[in-house]
Amino acid sequence: MQGVDKLEKARERVIDAIAQNMNLYGVTPSVGRLWGLMYFHDEPMTLDDMKQELGMSKTSMSTSVRNLVELKMVDKVWKKGIRKDLYEVEDDWHQTFIDLFTIKWRNGISINMNAIHKSLSELKELLGDEQISDEIKAEAKSDIEKLNKALDYYLWIDRLVDSFESHEIFTFIPKK
Repeated sequence: MQGVDKLEKARERVIDAIAQNMNLYGVTPSVGRLWGLMYFHDEPMTLDDMKQELGMSKTSMSTSVRNLVELKMVDKVWKKGIRKDLYEVEDDWHQTFIDLFTIKWRNGISINMNAIHKSLSELKELLGDEQISDEIKAEAKSDIEKLNKALDYYLWIDRLVDSFESHEIFTFIPKK
């Protein structure tokens, strides 16, 4: 069929770019290729469809799809008369970005804020301990100031994430 090669080449170029860039978001290139393939596919796909298109094992396909579902980049869908699980991409790139980043950011915020709160608690205990030298107490006070600044940063990031999830960000940076 005339034009099929050009069509496939154009799609493959975008799929390759997506796969290369997915590691920026903590996603493997093979998962990125799968998402790119599904993006250009007009109908929901089964694991068997994906396996046939990409030549990966069904186990690998299943793991990749599960990863994409967890990142909210792919949805499991139902279609009358089809017993196998079907999957399709979330084709709103803005929402995909929001879901992907907010999942990652919320995790990072949580990890860092928990560490900061625990360390602040321990450092404050040091300040109250009369057996601790003034030099150590001075360093603890300095660390407390630094950690409070870091805490302010993570609270700001948390508000930024909120603005993405509420779509308030689009008030400041419109989609178009």
